[in-house]
Amino acid sequence: MEPSRELNFDALVIGGGIAGLQAALDLADQNFKVAIVEKDATIGGKMIRLSKVFPTLDCASCITTPKMAASAHHENISIFTYCDLTSLKRDGQEIKADITQMPRYVDADKCIGCRQCEYGCPVYVPNHEEGNFNFRKAIYIPFSNAIPQIALMDVENCSLCGKCAKVCPTGAVDYFQQPEDFVIRAKTAVLATGFKLTPMDQKPQYGGGKIQNLISSLDMERLLAPHGPYQRVIRPSDGKEPDSIAYVQCAGSRDKTLGVPYCSRVCCMYAIKQAMLLSGALPLADITIYYMDIRAFGKGYEQFFQNAKAMGIEFVKAKIAKIEQADNQYVRLRYEDQEGNGGVVEREHDLVVMSLGMVPDWNPAGVCDVACDTDAFIKSTIPSLAPTVTSIEGVFAAGVAIGPKDIVDTIAEAGAAAMEASKYLNALENPKAA
Repeated sequence: MEPSRELNFDALVIGGGIAGLQAALDLADQNFKVAIVEKDATIGGKMIRLSKVFPTLDCASCITTPKMAASAHHENISIFTYCDLTSLKRDGQEIKADITQMPRYVDADKCIGCRQCEYGCPVYVPNHEEGNFNFRKAIYIPFSNAIPQIALMDVENCSLCGKCAKVCPTGAVDYFQQPEDFVIRAKTAVLATGFKLTPMDQKPQYGGGKIQNLISSLDMERLLAPHGPYQRVIRPSDGKEPDSIAYVQCAGSRDKTLGVPYCSRVCCMYAIKQAMLLSGALPLADITIYYMDIRAFGKGYEQFFQNAKAMGIEFVKAKIAKIEQADNQYVRLRYEDQEGNGGVVEREHDLVVMSLGMVPDWNPAGVCDVACDTDAFIKSTIPSLAPTVTSIEGVFAAGVAIGPKDIVDTIAEAGAAAMEASKYLNALENPKAA
């Protein structure tokens, strides 16, 4: 099918998370025309789903939402959400991106974000945005501060009852909407494709994802968030507040058997951050972190770690060998005692959090010829001098697309990618000055 339209920009940013937003804003403020292409139905990425950030414990949403709003209202930025990038390659002096706009089954030009369709829908579906802790409707806006505020229909769970179309005041619901192919041409591109967590069921020794009250670190972020599913921390099995909470570090990193031999860098710090927040939310709960090594590498991180110990959070040096279901909805951990009397120890907790590792959220194979490292992250061709430069001329990368890093380094690297893209654009316009 021929593309329905072709759009031209100075810069193309792939990914609407914190790295993509920062790079886009830095370029747009220099009066370059920028397009942001995001596969999700909203911009904001992983950061908008977090509770707080370490080591300052600032509100993650309070940092991300202004950047989302600034991008949405910037005259030099165009945002394309719920889009699938099918090809990204050089075409002469330009970067050509083939993109498919996936159908929302809601007309974006007519939708006013009133959510009447959502309120009228009778179908309830487990809400992946909230770790499946609660439910959403079959037609919905992802969350209250999503940008854009345009509804999205889950056609796999829609009953086709027609109630959403009946209550929509602008007639925006379109059951026959089709995918639309279009092309974006730009002079430069920034890849800010982010990360995903290793699967909960990846390691059979850890229960294969079938143990009650064993959750991921992102699930805990949602439980801790003030805009989370319950506005309090509970154990999923029965809704009770947990008395004993454990963190299993390196549950998805530093493990060759999982194909993730590297350290994901942020797991120690986000576990400590969550433990400190839990200590405030559940002051009577016992909180234990089982770790191989604590890697507190950033400014203020070591003091953050020491503060957690002073708050009474227990740190046990151990690599958890096995996680299994115990009686009475408890989770049993088995490990070797490395600092006490030695031997194999078993302890039970009524809520256990897996500190999962980071892996790339985008596989360029068949889409883009950008070179990747053995760990599947995008390869930096000049890591010591210009870490955002990739193997394709005029294409740069930032954030966790290059490798695991925290939010501070991600934002800094996004600014560096924008600077490299700006230099490249200026060199095209004025070759003699370059």
